[in-house]
Amino acid sequence: MTADPGPSTRVVGGRYALGGMLGQGGMGTVWLATDLVLERQVAVKEVTFSVHVTEEERALLRERTMREARAAGRLEHPHVTTVYDVVEEAGKPWLVMKHVQARSLQEIVEERGPLPPAAVARIGLDVLDALEAAHEIGIVHRDVKPANVLVGPDGSGCLTDFGIATTTGDSSLTTQGALIGSPSYMAPERARGEEPRPAVDLWSLGATLYAAVEGRPPFDRGEAMATLMAVVAEDPAPVVRAGPLGPVLQGLLTKDTAQRTTAAAARAQLRAVAEERAPAPGPAPAWAPPPPKTPGPIGGNSMERIDAADLIALASASKTLLGSVARDARDQVRYMADRRRERKADEVAAPVRPSRAVTPPPRRRWRFKRRWVLVPVLTTVAVLVLLVLGAALALGEFLDF
Repeated sequence: MTADPGPSTRVVGGRYALGGMLGQGGMGTVWLATDLVLERQVAVKEVTFSVHVTEEERALLRERTMREARAAGRLEHPHVTTVYDVVEEAGKPWLVMKHVQARSLQEIVEERGPLPPAAVARIGLDVLDALEAAHEIGIVHRDVKPANVLVGPDGSGCLTDFGIATTTGDSSLTTQGALIGSPSYMAPERARGEEPRPAVDLWSLGATLYAAVEGRPPFDRGEAMATLMAVVAEDPAPVVRAGPLGPVLQGLLTKDTAQRTTAAAARAQLRAVAEERAPAPGPAPAWAPPPPKTPGPIGGNSMERIDAADLIALASASKTLLGSVARDARDQVRYMADRRRERKADEVAAPVRPSRAVTPPPRRRWRFKRRWVLVPVLTTVAVLVLLVLGAALALGEFLDF
């Protein structure tokens, strides 16, 4: 027996009666709905792909959404909005998920301003647990960002929206070479068109926690390609409020996946910050309650479609930039090596050269002694000669007289 939805209520899949809208984003709209069979509230996401995509890409994304949603349905975790069902109606996928009494991290930060590091670390621990559970069954979320993190009344975090998730080994590109995602929270390897691995979610987690504690994304430039260039080639904006959370963010936002902080290391660091055991990094200012903030977007939340031509241009530009940096680095290393060789040669030759400070030149010593001997002698001789001449003159005058 099922509940009666009423004549004006839209029912999806013959089972889910739609109610009010909970939220809307680049990949669709989320509705509060009632499961008429089990008589419980659920969240139903209408996947509409409102970003510009071609018909071929739309069909491929729809197929992938159906497949990956079914895969995500296997994921049961206290910090994941469980996917109960996936249905297709009117040519669109509809994801039926557990309804969580919570607000998105995006909404909270926009309303209250940056959050304390300890609170952000606790949310990060919950999301990290959810990501690890997904990675264990081969699912990469690919769209971790503040809008997809729900925060409960107790401050716990919950990861939602596996709408563009993929299984390990699947490609993140559509058939036309376009990339779908949120540039401000997209890992650099995704921007380079590489296969998405679990490390891309760790990067996005770092960018999400950065936005929560700083009140702004680490790389947002206001335009998709400019943001992706910053993600690939620039350092994140310096932190101001992160305090002890700073090293965690720096490790997660490391561009080289081999050097990026692992999930285990991130968990230990986040737990220390959450328990307020991590020392503040020296002169960095401690967190303080932010001044009243006018509600507004923190940026970087929009879903974008990046064309293949733009991706090629990005790759070329980043290679040119990195090549210039590499050349500068090689020149600097070569210069330092030459300087080291010169100093080493000087150190080897130094004992052979005489030291003027220790042994003064002998010529200067003898010249100094002659001067002080000859001057008195010559003076005495001159006086004696004058006396002899004077005596001779006096004797001559006497004889003439």
